[in-house]
Amino acid sequence: MSSKQNMMPVVGVLSGALVWGLVWYPYRVLQDNGVSGAMAMTITYLLSMLIGAFMLRRVWHERAAFGRWALLLILSSGWANFGYVLAMLHGEVMRVLLLFYLSPVWTILFSYWLLGERLNRYGYFIVALSLTGAAIMLWKPSLGMPLPQNLSEWMGLSAGMSFALSNVLSRRTESLSVEAKTISVWLGATLLSLPFLLWQGGLLDRVWAIDQHSWLILGVMSITLCATSYVVQYGVTHMEANRSAVLFLFELVVAAVFSYLLAGEEMGWREWLGAIPIISASLLSGKLCLDKSLG
Repeated sequence: MSSKQNMMPVVGVLSGALVWGLVWYPYRVLQDNGVSGAMAMTITYLLSMLIGAFMLRRVWHERAAFGRWALLLILSSGWANFGYVLAMLHGEVMRVLLLFYLSPVWTILFSYWLLGERLNRYGYFIVALSLTGAAIMLWKPSLGMPLPQNLSEWMGLSAGMSFALSNVLSRRTESLSVEAKTISVWLGATLLSLPFLLWQGGLLDRVWAIDQHSWLILGVMSITLCATSYVVQYGVTHMEANRSAVLFLFELVVAAVFSYLLAGEEMGWREWLGAIPIISASLLSGKLCLDKSLG
């Protein structure tokens, strides 16, 4: 494989980290405009499926390959997205992020059970380095140990576990195309968010109440998420699960920088210090070593 081909999965994963390091801002704007997180998620992923409808023909030809792993991929990727957004909007951001970004720990377990990928000492060092950076950036002694204390925090923890599982399953479902895996993300998020909206009631009235400015934001987000979902699925399909977990932590650096630029949240020494091991681990992840123990 050429160096360009080797770089494409990295570019895909880092693109996802960039978008999800920024996506909190338009969701926050939409919530301020009266569009709930669940409503915004449902609309953006429904629109993403419409934009990406050209993929459906190929996916239809692959329908025989869909099985329990594909179903689990749909559910896990759906909850990873839906649970993360709801937890970020309704919980204490720092604690939710800390619980969500325990995902490299779950990736180690899931990739061993489902893929037979076992890290050697150097691999564990890289994962530990990335988690150290996340802890420096996020953990505050006043918040207590990173254990869930309310529904939002449980959602953040479970979304992180689902995120890790979905990335591992993207590697596990080798018979499925990137297009099929991409649609599974949109389908999963829609299937999980739509019943929540129906349960709340008054769905049509709330849709009609959305103003033009909010529809513009929703449209731009849908196009962005459509493209991002594809490149991320390409990345995690062609990269070791543990390496992608390390690279996704770059989202924390992006979030810290843009929370300062867009929301005026000051970047202190903790953010700068925590960014160093995360970036270092990302750079070193190219040499992350794995042993195939289960075949």
